[in-house]
Amino acid sequence: MASLHFSAKFLSLSPCPNSNYTSYSVYFSCKTKLQRVNLLNKTKPKIACAATDRPQQPQQQRRERRKESKKSKKSESESEKGIDPVGFLARQDISHKQFAQFLRERHKASKDLKDELFKRNLQIKDIAYVFEFLGLHRHPEHRMDFMEWAPGARYCALVGDFNEWSPTANSAREGRIGRDDYGYWFIILEDKLRDGEKPDELYFQQYNYVDDYDKGDGDVSIDEIFKRANDEYWEPGEDTFVNHRFEVPAKLYEQLFGPNGPQTEEELEEIPLLDAETRYKQWKEEHKDDLPSNLPPCDVIHDGKEYDIFRVISDPVWVEKIRAKKPPIPYWFEIRKGRRAWLKKYTPAIPHLSRYRVYFNTPNGPLERVPAWATYVQPDADGKQPFAIHWEPPPECAYKWNNTRPKVPKSLRIYECHVGISGSEPKISSFKDFREKVLPHVKEAGYNAIQLIGIVEHKDYFTAGYRVTNLYAVSSRFGTPDDFKHLVDEAHGLGLLVFLDVVHSYSAADEMVGLSLFDGSNDCYFHTGKRGHHKYWGTRMYKYGDHDVLQYLISNLNWWVEEYQIDGFRFHSLSSMMYTHNGFASFTGDLEEYCNQYVDKDAFLYLILANELLHFLHPNIITIAEDATYYPGLCEPTSQGGLGFDYYVNISASEMWSSFLNNVPDHEWSMTKIVSTLMGNKHCADKMLLYAENHSQSISGGQSFAEMLFGEIKDHSPGSKESMLRACSLHKMIRMITFTIGGHAYLNFMGNEFGHPKRVEFPMPSNNFSYSLANRHWDLLENGAIHQNLFSFDKDLMNLDENQRMLSRALPNIHHVSDATMVISYTRGPFLFVFNFHPTNASERYVVGVEEAGEYQIILNTDEKKYGGQGLIKADQYLQRTSSKRADSLQNCLEVPLPCRTAQVYKLARILRI
Repeated sequence: MASLHFSAKFLSLSPCPNSNYTSYSVYFSCKTKLQRVNLLNKTKPKIACAATDRPQQPQQQRRERRKESKKSKKSESESEKGIDPVGFLARQDISHKQFAQFLRERHKASKDLKDELFKRNLQIKDIAYVFEFLGLHRHPEHRMDFMEWAPGARYCALVGDFNEWSPTANSAREGRIGRDDYGYWFIILEDKLRDGEKPDELYFQQYNYVDDYDKGDGDVSIDEIFKRANDEYWEPGEDTFVNHRFEVPAKLYEQLFGPNGPQTEEELEEIPLLDAETRYKQWKEEHKDDLPSNLPPCDVIHDGKEYDIFRVISDPVWVEKIRAKKPPIPYWFEIRKGRRAWLKKYTPAIPHLSRYRVYFNTPNGPLERVPAWATYVQPDADGKQPFAIHWEPPPECAYKWNNTRPKVPKSLRIYECHVGISGSEPKISSFKDFREKVLPHVKEAGYNAIQLIGIVEHKDYFTAGYRVTNLYAVSSRFGTPDDFKHLVDEAHGLGLLVFLDVVHSYSAADEMVGLSLFDGSNDCYFHTGKRGHHKYWGTRMYKYGDHDVLQYLISNLNWWVEEYQIDGFRFHSLSSMMYTHNGFASFTGDLEEYCNQYVDKDAFLYLILANELLHFLHPNIITIAEDATYYPGLCEPTSQGGLGFDYYVNISASEMWSSFLNNVPDHEWSMTKIVSTLMGNKHCADKMLLYAENHSQSISGGQSFAEMLFGEIKDHSPGSKESMLRACSLHKMIRMITFTIGGHAYLNFMGNEFGHPKRVEFPMPSNNFSYSLANRHWDLLENGAIHQNLFSFDKDLMNLDENQRMLSRALPNIHHVSDATMVISYTRGPFLFVFNFHPTNASERYVVGVEEAGEYQIILNTDEKKYGGQGLIKADQYLQRTSSKRADSLQNCLEVPLPCRTAQVYKLARILRI
């Protein structure tokens, strides 16, 4: 494209070549210097041209600038409307100056962190997609790209089966293009030409290797595509400018600073300093006979304002035409070739299933590591050195999703699982076994979500997956990445959400397969010194204040959602990361304990940013916090001073039940403690996830409730019948009150719903690596009457929420708690719950209050024979009518039959109008 010159020595108008907008650059000279101004004709810009240096702005213009500054500040405050860093404190009527100040400072630190992230990213959300280019990825230009963060390394290479483990064949060195200032190493591995094949005609030839991989294999040549692009897309003469874009600036530079230009300042002063309009008219007269060009039709119009201010006006028709034009991407894509052409010409630089590691040269010597972003890893097994496995199956063999994500329900009934122990045989079960045997059982049992533990790659199997070594890799013990995708897809097809237990609170201390001393330095991903190690567990603690660590963790969460369609996360052991004492301190409930010198502020900023980004990118995502310290504001919005989680786990409930079963006689159980523990924090009880027992009760060296209740019972021994009845009754009642009294979420560990009689014990040196207790006895559902009864009750309990929307209703109104009679009663919507925990006392007409007068029908009774009970409540007693007597501070009452160690659920069947 030609250029329009305004008096060649003084002014030149030319398009900006690297802009996506219709933009011009105006070059003009003043007495002592050459200036350049970028103009975007999108906003009809004004050009200030002056023959002398720009004078000081007058007072009126300074006033206008102050007004604009105030407007911008006002708009910023309006954009933050609704943000209150201490909002949840005011709403909950909590007054604590120190904690409120801590929340305000944390909000400011969060804004500063986002500003810092903006300096390195176009958008903050970009840090959630770092996985798209870090690690090992296929590039369309017939090559593999490898990128790794190792700021402490001096040399980086990729070694593996593909290059005979050579540390020099594929490398990048510090000081060259292979390493940037942040410590990221970049290695390109070109695909190998097959024998007899010639290199591509285009250096940047691309191939559709994965998406639409058969497109682009036509017989149209590249020259024909280029010719059609020139004919159809470019304006006449426009390609001239593209090919000679520096011609105009070069000529202008030569005129001003070349051998024939002014050599001294005195010669420059002799040039007549005509006004811009006069120069423009002279130029127009000189070029009136020029041939027509495709330059934008524009004129410089003088507004008569001070300091020679002009407006550049373009032809509206031309402007709209340029704006409507899209980049010639379709032609570029048409140049791409398909996978068939790639297979014919190349072999992959790193074949599918190849083993590889990253090699570093560090100040402490050479070392090899499993890449931090590896997506498939074979950990140390049988004394072999660990390595990553390149997972790139052919497109026709890669797994294709068949089902969409289920709609997020209003209440969650979560079935917690561990894939490895999910089988009946004494071995490690696979994703396939779990998909075929366990998922149908979960659906039949009435749950609507599964929570998987131990999925992320870990070195030691006996740790149940909590000593994570590779955050981006599915555990290879259970199968391949595609096997796990099949599992998630099948669960979605059954209407089950899939949650993942993530461990971002600490990491395994292993140096060969994990991240510890990854690049030879002690402070790459983790803190140095004592702070870098867990106080009791020996694990490594992440350095959450480092931006690169921050994006590694946040991108990891988004990776599981994008790659494996995970529906939510449970954040394990938040207290380990939120406090420098790792949560091992006594908490009295004083808010000062949550904002003192032992709080890790960077960890809080990470949790806030992670929740904000996850919910922004995936509005239906669910995040669950597991925090033993019950940090204030866990489930409050981040805009109101909270951390942004959707649910928090009530850990105290399971600990209370374990304590009662092991240490407290039945007749001394405190009803007040049961209710206060299960209700949790009244301000966010609806966000509470409750469970009677989870994997911790049976994996962490403890016993399951069934083992506590049924373990010492011997068949046909004196009192065995009474003991069995006690065990069955308490097993059902504990689950029923835990399920119905809490918030909108409930969790159960795999097998506990039918009273699995054995604990879980992973193979380890203490048991001679035995798998005898690392499984589930599913055969009990077919052969054991007691377990069939317990499963039948748990299934009907889940259906109570499925059919009656029990958990999604408002929180219960607890109106009757008696430690003397050991009776608890409460209402939730139209339902009345009555529990009698007394081991011996029963009542034919026990009085409990109700607000609504009417007839109440029993819809669930723990004492029914089909559930293993005695059936003491007769059929004619299932329907009860209220009396107009006040009880429990309510308007009406019911006189209900109440056998010992039983519980009933009544539903208001008919309302009586008085």
